Amino acid sequence: MSIDTIVRRRSIRSFKDEPVPPDALSTLVEAALRAPSSRGRNPWHFVVVTEKSLLNELASAKTSGGSFLKNAPLAIAVCADPAESDVWIEDASIAAVFIQLAAESIGLGSCWVQLRNRMHDANTPAGRFAADIIGIPEGLEVECIIGAGYPAEKKTPHAKEKLLWDRVHLNRYGAPFDSGS
Repeated sequence: MSIDTIVRRRSIRSFKDEPVPPDALSTLVEAALRAPSSRGRNPWHFVVVTEKSLLNELASAKTSGGSFLKNAPLAIAVCADPAESDVWIEDASIAAVFIQLAAESIGLGSCWVQLRNRMHDANTPAGRFAADIIGIPEGLEVECIIGAGYPAEKKTPHAKEKLLWDRVHLNRYGAPFDSGS
C-alpha cells in the first residue's frame, strides 16, 4: 500500500458482473481485522455478503445512495458493539476505510454506503433495516456497508492542485501550510 493507492481510490458504484474470488475476500477481511482500534478493543463485526438476493434487499436500506448494491458482487456490513467501546463509530469507520484501501490495492473498486443516522423510511433506521436482513443481533450497530467488485467504470484521481489545501494550517489555525506543489 502506498500514497498511489490513496490517490487512485475513488467511489465506484458500477461493477462488472464477476464474482470476487475467495482470496480477494480474505484480503479485504484481513485488512479490516488489522485496522487500529482505540485501546485495542476491536468492537467491530463484519458480515460479508455475496448472495444476490441479500444484496438486492440491502440496496434499499436507505432512501438514496445505496441502490448500486443490487449490482455489486460483494458487500461488507461494518458493524460494532457500542458496549465494547465509546469510540465504536471511529473504530468501525477506520476498519471500513481499510477495506476500501485494500480493495483498491488489489484491483477492486468500492463505495461506502452510510447507514448510521440514516433512515430506511419514516419509522425504521437504515442500520436496523440492514441488520434485520443479514441477521445482526440487537446491540450491534451497523455503521456502513462497503459495496465492492471489479470496476465497470474508470474514474481519474482528483488532481493534487484541486485538493483543499487552504483547509490545512501549520502550527496554528490560519497559518498557511505549503504543500510543496
